[in-house]
Amino acid sequence: MPELPEVETVVRGLARHMVGRHIRRVEKNRPDLRAPMPVDLVARLEGRRVAAVRRRAKYILVELDDGTVVLAHLGMSGRITIALPGQAPNRQDPHDHVVLHLDDGTVLRFNDARRFGRIDLAEPGALEAHPLLVGIGPEPLGPEFDGALLAAALAGRRTPIKAALLDQRVVAGIGNIYACEALHLARLSPSRLAMTVVGARADRLAAAIRDVLERAIAAGGSSIRDYVQTSGELGYFQHDWTVYGREGEPCRRCAASASVRRVAQAGRSTFYCARCQR
Repeated sequence: MPELPEVETVVRGLARHMVGRHIRRVEKNRPDLRAPMPVDLVARLEGRRVAAVRRRAKYILVELDDGTVVLAHLGMSGRITIALPGQAPNRQDPHDHVVLHLDDGTVLRFNDARRFGRIDLAEPGALEAHPLLVGIGPEPLGPEFDGALLAAALAGRRTPIKAALLDQRVVAGIGNIYACEALHLARLSPSRLAMTVVGARADRLAAAIRDVLERAIAAGGSSIRDYVQTSGELGYFQHDWTVYGREGEPCRRCAASASVRRVAQAGRSTFYCARCQR
């Protein structure tokens, strides 16, 4: 599933081509994805101007000029691609479930072969109360995110720190890949109890989370399985992974003196270095 860097990359691509443009026509080719889409989606979008495109956790938020916000989640296999004027393909893919035609001829396609994505609407002024966003933790790239805030969110949690980082109520947008990478950078064992990550440990982890996410965004995210940028290009951060997917390979910090291990935690693969991470 795309994590924060992949979603942020998509958001930045969408913003370049959507902000200030009017949605001339909407094609809604099925009534539902993972959940039913709003029955009035077409009527609510057509004719509206896009005021902003931003991200909250792993959700893409498209703000319209009347205050309505479109919430989109890519799910496991969803992608949004952009065809600039004159580049739009004549033939539509059968998994293009929602297609937006902008007033300058740009065409945006929400394609989701497995239909695990979501599209919903938030009423003007009611975004924070939307059920999909209630309870989500702080943004790890926000100015307020630091070791103290992270430690407070982890207080009393007796789960492994890796599992805690995947809990969107603790911190928004982090998934399996970037949790592994941040813990390695912070030199923390993925099995360490979350409640023990305080003080200097919390400071290191908060800084590592920010560093890993910012570098991943700069690389266009990590392209695994179905993820591509809005241009159709792949992301490249997978080439910089230090532990994820590298079981048995030398640790990039310890060199030949230790190798990357893989264990299962809550049904997910965790990659780490037993020598570096404590």
